[in-house]
Amino acid sequence: MKTLLDPTSMPKELFGTDGIRGVPGKFPLDDRTLYWIGRSLGEYVRASAPGPRVLIGMDTRESGLHIAGHIAAGLSAAGVNPAFAGVISTPGVACLVRQKGFSAGVVISASHNPFHDNGVKLFSRSGMKFPDEVEESLESGIWKRKDQDPGREQVRLEADESLDADYLEFLRSRAIPGAKLSGMKLVIDCANGAASRLGPTLFHSLGAEVVAIHNQPDGRNINAGCGSLHPESLQRKVVETHAALGVAFDGDADRAIFVSATGHLVDGDGVLLAAARYLASAEQLKGTRIVGTTMANLGLERALAAEGFQLVRVPVGDRYVLEEMQRSGANLGGEQSGHIIFLDDATTGDGLLTALKVACLVSLRGPLDKLVNGLKIYPQTILNVKVRTKPPLESLPEVASRLAEANRALGDSGRIVLRYSGTEPLVRVMVEAERAEAVERWAQALAAAIRSCIGA
Repeated sequence: MKTLLDPTSMPKELFGTDGIRGVPGKFPLDDRTLYWIGRSLGEYVRASAPGPRVLIGMDTRESGLHIAGHIAAGLSAAGVNPAFAGVISTPGVACLVRQKGFSAGVVISASHNPFHDNGVKLFSRSGMKFPDEVEESLESGIWKRKDQDPGREQVRLEADESLDADYLEFLRSRAIPGAKLSGMKLVIDCANGAASRLGPTLFHSLGAEVVAIHNQPDGRNINAGCGSLHPESLQRKVVETHAALGVAFDGDADRAIFVSATGHLVDGDGVLLAAARYLASAEQLKGTRIVGTTMANLGLERALAAEGFQLVRVPVGDRYVLEEMQRSGANLGGEQSGHIIFLDDATTGDGLLTALKVACLVSLRGPLDKLVNGLKIYPQTILNVKVRTKPPLESLPEVASRLAEANRALGDSGRIVLRYSGTEPLVRVMVEAERAEAVERWAQALAAAIRSCIGA
């Protein structure tokens, strides 16, 4: 058994694994810092391309428009024209930036977090997240001036609704040839987020019978007891309505998890297995490598190996999945949480695209339960431990000792991942094994060791 102490999830000072996160009104999401984020981004793109335009989109949080306005003010001051897509998914912005020649993209979202959090995600002109060195350069510009008064009011933004139509047209073009969604009953949990209009519109346009739930955002109900982190109501609705498939998005719709017709939950691991099988059978899988993360279940690794595929693990974060896919030439990768990258179609995990692909597979190959047949999910738990500091975990003697003890006990029948959150003061303790009691015992033991050393 190999234990991973994941150092790459350690955050920069502002940028974490998924952009800048915080509470609106407080640093780094206070008005002044937001202006300098926009200004630094604007100066960067002006130096790299003539006539720069930056696309801004947001999810449904009540703070989104205010944040977007201050970032737009910074962009404008740098001589950059800000365009506004309004409420749209994170991958929608990435897609439109790439397709329409924007110099960069900005998404105002905190993904699966509650409404009182928000964040800023940045995308390069290629539709991919900026590499670390660019984020470090932007951070430097922000830190140098963050205490300076910009002396500018936020920009009033008006959404260009044609951008939604362009994104939906792109998605429709990526349906699997031969699939027929006409008449298929789908239940869609929109998480009261960015998918609330886009999801039902997409599948209605393809002829599906759509039952939409949690699609009435009010600025505060995003992810509240719904969406990909809370699929229980989706499971009930799928069974109750005799639907062929259910899908739940998160707040910014970059992830999707599924419910089969029998009510069984299928996460990103199941999607990777089903997609790998299909792409291989259609001779569209490039090589035999499927890229996952340290959180991918041991059951997925063994199911893939049984069919001649290799699961390559990288640290948590879709940027690391994408980097490994590009390095190795793989065209399928993703995370257990539901970020799936179909690299022949898009450069980011896209919940709507993933939902479309899975619905097409159900149309072509039969029920989702059949598509993931043979996937044994090993017991797994994740405990979040609040910490006051983030030293290297291997430098803590008590943690190292308890980890060695766990390794000896589990042998080859389990896995342990200890990693710092990239956006919160947390250590995530993941333990996976063949027996649930072993999972619980060692997860609690490791969590207690961490608390005793650096617990908040």
